[in-house]
Amino acid sequence: MSITRQSLLLTHGGVMTALQAAILHAEEIDVPQCIVLVDASGEILSSFRMDGAKYLSMHTARSKARTAASINAPTGGMAVEFGVAAGIASQGGVTHLPGGLPIRFNGRLAAAIGVGSGTGDQDFAVGRAALTAIGADSI
Repeated sequence: MSITRQSLLLTHGGVMTALQAAILHAEEIDVPQCIVLVDASGEILSSFRMDGAKYLSMHTARSKARTAASINAPTGGMAVEFGVAAGIASQGGVTHLPGGLPIRFNGRLAAAIGVGSGTGDQDFAVGRAALTAIGADSI
């Protein structure tokens, strides 16, 4: 039995590249967004609210990012009843709302991104632009 494991971390350069790509895509689709990147444990690496993005979407973007990191999967797929219960139990730390994506390299979780203020499809598109920019696994 091993007593250690290697972890994969997104550098600050990777965070900035992902953030810039997300902002650029949000501008291209004309939907101001709140964007949060977290490490694999859910700790915030970066958060940004574009001009005109909804204030409360900062909270949902953070929850989306943390949920995606926690479950190592995109958000939005859990049953609504479970998502509501998990949200209450975690005091808003977990959400079933779409817009959170894990950031993986060769299948290994390094971080996650949460995007909010648009529709679920718009949020996912902005998140996927960030993943593409840093060469992460596509989702």
